[in-house]
Amino acid sequence: METTITTDLKIKTGMGAGGGKNFGDDGGGPQGADSNSSDWPPGYSPEDAIEPTKYRIAVWLGLTSIAMLFIALTSAYILRQYNGMTAAKPDWQPLHLPSALWITTAIILLSSLSFEIARRALKQNRYEKFKTWISLTTALGFLFLAGQVLAWRQLASQGIYLRSNPHSSFFYVLTGLHALHLLGGIVVLSYVLISAWRLRIGLRKRTTVEVTSLYWHFMDGLWVYLFVLLFFF
Repeated sequence: METTITTDLKIKTGMGAGGGKNFGDDGGGPQGADSNSSDWPPGYSPEDAIEPTKYRIAVWLGLTSIAMLFIALTSAYILRQYNGMTAAKPDWQPLHLPSALWITTAIILLSSLSFEIARRALKQNRYEKFKTWISLTTALGFLFLAGQVLAWRQLASQGIYLRSNPHSSFFYVLTGLHALHLLGGIVVLSYVLISAWRLRIGLRKRTTVEVTSLYWHFMDGLWVYLFVLLFFF
C-alpha cells in the first residue's frame, strides 16, 4: 500500500493536527481534527494557518509585476513592428520559427500538467506519487531551458543574433526574460524536490508547493502567449 506523508515522517500521536485544537481550515488543515489525524504535517500552530494566505498574496504581487513588464514589452514590440514594416525602408524581418520551439512548447505544457498532478497528490497525502511527479516536473523544467538554448543556437546558425534586426532583438529579449523567470521557479522546485526525497515536507513546504504551482502555471501561460506573439501575430 502506498505510504502517505505522515507515515513517511513517522508522526507521533498528538502531533499530526496540532493536538486536536480547532484553528479553522484557512491554511488547508482539517477543521476540528483529532490528535490521531494523519492529514496534517507536524508542528501545526494557529500562526501557521495564515502562512498560505501571506505567501499567495506575495506571489500574486510578484506575478502582477512580471505581467506589467511583459505588457510594456508587448506594447513596444507591436509599435516597433508597425513602424518597421511601414517605414520607407522597412527593417522588420520576420524570423523563421526554430523547430526546437515546438518541442519546448510541448515540454512546458506537460510540465504544467505534471505539476498539477503532483500538487493534488500532496494534498491527498499520496507522498510517493508526489515525489515521482514533482521530480518529473523539475526535469521538464530543465529540459525546457535546454530546448531554449537549442532554439537560440538554431537562430545563430542562420546568422541571426540579438542585433541582427528588430524582430530578432525582441525575440532574444522576451524569450531570455521568460527563461530567467522560469529558472527562478526551477530553483524553488529543486528545493522542494530535495526536501521531498529527504522526507521533510512540513506545512511550510506544502505551502511552497501551492504557491509555486501558481507561479509555474503563469509561466506556462506566458510562454504560450509569447510564442503566439512572436511568430503568429
